Amino acid sequence: MRHTDATDAVRASEAAAGLRQLNERSREIFKNIVETYLATGEPVGSRNLSRALPMTLSPASVRNVMSDLEAIGLIYAPHTSAGRMPTHTGLRLFIDGLLEIGDITEEERNQIQSQIAGSARRRGLEEVLGEAGQMLSGLSRCAGLVLVEKQSKTLKQVEFVPLGQGKALAVLVCEDGDVENRILPIPEGLPLSTLTQASNYINSRIAGLTLAESRVRIETEIEQRRAQLDELTAQVVTEGLATWSGDEDDRKSLIVCGRAHLLEDVKAMEDLERVRLLFEDLDAKKDLMQLLGLAERADGVRIFIGSENKLFSLSGSALIVSPFEDTEQKIVGVLGVIGPTRLNYARIIPMVDYTARLIGRLVP
Repeated sequence: MRHTDATDAVRASEAAAGLRQLNERSREIFKNIVETYLATGEPVGSRNLSRALPMTLSPASVRNVMSDLEAIGLIYAPHTSAGRMPTHTGLRLFIDGLLEIGDITEEERNQIQSQIAGSARRRGLEEVLGEAGQMLSGLSRCAGLVLVEKQSKTLKQVEFVPLGQGKALAVLVCEDGDVENRILPIPEGLPLSTLTQASNYINSRIAGLTLAESRVRIETEIEQRRAQLDELTAQVVTEGLATWSGDEDDRKSLIVCGRAHLLEDVKAMEDLERVRLLFEDLDAKKDLMQLLGLAERADGVRIFIGSENKLFSLSGSALIVSPFEDTEQKIVGVLGVIGPTRLNYARIIPMVDYTARLIGRLVP
């Protein structure tokens, strides 16, 4: 379930080393502080800790341990004379080394499966992914995120329509019924027959292929001079495919669902400011898409916490995401949730993992 790339291996090693520095008493106190924070969002003091621990320790002894944990950067005091809360480093250590990840309930499993399967029978892939993001948002009470390659859609037809003044409209129709338009430059005075020939050439070669696959096949034919096209027609074909492919961010579609859930647990002005900054992060789609792109290199669920990433360093947010694959085991997208660092990680991690694997069975 957890990711196994080089970054994860390093973090797992660091977590193990960090935990080895803590004796049983320190580990129990640290674990209790984090679990209290995840459950309530509140700092916990030495007196309450001493009552909750499975061992007998005075508040003074607990304070000494808390001071040591604070010195190594695992907890902090949000206010003077307040209790302690975990830092982002502490949360990472807890998740990588102490968190006991359970499984989603049978009821949740059935709900996810029936909703996605029902949606797949009625809608195209992107709509199914949107519903999956909305469902994850509802179950986790966070915002749901889905990043998918536009080029993973199977193509049906491409047409070029002259607009005059050295421009043409490229119309792309996908097998799922989606239609997208792009304007591309063409030589002035280009005859209509050239656009028709370009459309016919592409359409005879794209059946069952994605945009990326079509581009590789057709450009290879043109480069190897196997395409029976005159120079102008070949130029239209090449420019059209390049316009459709765009840069890396243009080839991806980002779906954000359920932002309103992020306002449900706002208790103070600092919480409201955190959510405002998170909304700004969500609006900065380019940065977010780059971050989600990192998850595409992982094998399974990946977790980003607060200041570990520049994008979330101000908003105090956590991101739990997992890539999903097509039937050829090629990663074609990422889905998950984003919310405050105080999340029910033990419940949401398996939920995201299960949904990603289920989506993978539906991607052609």
